[in-house]
Parts: sequence; C-alpha cells; structure tokens
Amino acid sequence: MAGRRRTGTARVNRMSQDLRAELERFLESLEIQTRCVEHPAVTVAPFLFLIILQYVRVFAWPFRVSHPAEVGVSVGRRCCRVVTCGVFLQVFTVEEMMPHLQDVSGVVAKNLFLKDKKKKTLFLVSTVHSCQVDLNQLAKSLGVGGGNLRFADESLMLEKLKVGQGCATALALLFDKDLSVQLVLDRALVEGPHPLVFFHPMTNTASLGLHPQDLLRFLEETGHKPILHNFP
Repeated sequence: MAGRRRTGTARVNRMSQDLRAELERFLESLEIQTRCVEHPAVTVAPFLFLIILQYVRVFAWPFRVSHPAEVGVSVGRRCCRVVTCGVFLQVFTVEEMMPHLQDVSGVVAKNLFLKDKKKKTLFLVSTVHSCQVDLNQLAKSLGVGGGNLRFADESLMLEKLKVGQGCATALALLFDKDLSVQLVLDRALVEGPHPLVFFHPMTNTASLGLHPQDLLRFLEETGHKPILHNFP
C-alpha cells in the first residue's frame, strides 16, 4: 500500500514539473512576461535528510525533494564535499501560500474546482485570495440552482486539468483540450489596480504572476472565455 502511494506521488511530481515546463514555453511563445516565486527550500544535512526521506516514503508527506547538490567546503588545508539536499514544502491552501508572497506586488488568486451535480458541468472558480465564496449564491448566479454546486473529485481534476489537490490554477486550462471546464473569474482579478495576478504554475511549490491583461490573452489563446463575476 505504501509502495503504491510512493510511486503515485513521485509520478505526479514528475508530471507536474513536465507540465510546468510546457506551460512556461507556451507563455514564452505568447511573449507574456511573468514573475515566478519559488517557495523557499530548506537545505538539510545528510543525516536529517535521510530521516525526512523516510517520513516522506512512509507517510507521503507534502514535500518535494530536489536532487542532492554537492557543495565544496574548505576545512583548514583540506577540502571536503558536503552533500546537501533541498526539501521544498508544498502548500495546499491559499493561507499556506501567502507567507511566501508577502513581498510581491500583486494579488494572489484562490481557485476552486466545482461540479454541477445535476448537469455535470465543471467550473473552475478563480477569485481574490481573501474572498469567501458562497456556493449557493454562486450557483444561483450561474443558473444551476442553489445547492447544486459542490467540489469535484480530485481524480476528475487530474483528468481534466492535470493537477491534483492544492494545485488548482487557471493556468491549467492550457491542458483542458476539449474545453470541458468553464472558468468563473473574479472581475477584481482583471480589473483591479494590481500589476500582477499570481497562480500556481502546475505545481504548488511555486507561484507565477502575470499581468491581468496577459491572463485574459492566455485564456483567449486556450479557447476559454471566462464568466466575469462580481464576488462580494
């Protein structure tokens, strides 16, 4: 059981990095300038790294472990090599992400992957991070009836957007090739005074900011016309 979980986690991590690279190439092809903030890595000594790795393997903790890096250290006249490893903490909620973005100029988006339980329509809702979304009110505004919106399963999000728990992002719409997901976009994200809007770039170990108008251009290029909504 633990072996299958380790294999699945490693596969998702590799896929996330590949998809991030594809996303970045697509943005570059559109000549969209971005600012990427990598969530800080924790550098640990070998013995501590081995302890952490055991927990990651057994419990599938939310860490992404980088490749070991060798750093030369001079000790008197001798030179030894110390192996260090970067451990990247993943963030699974917008509250966990905010400490990493305190010094950036812009607004952070919160993303919800929802499903109309009657018509099976899929919605990706992107709002300002501080917004409290009332699903009943939103359902009525979208014409699906109060009480009919619920969170979609993670397996469905992986199928449609290629991202899992904690990684929902409007940028994942690049991979919604059959246009099965409708984006509901907070009007404040694209009409506010902020210079950048930050989303996860297919992985929750980083945040990527782009200009609001570039976000709209990105969505147009992917074939996704957003529903602009005024959230309270």
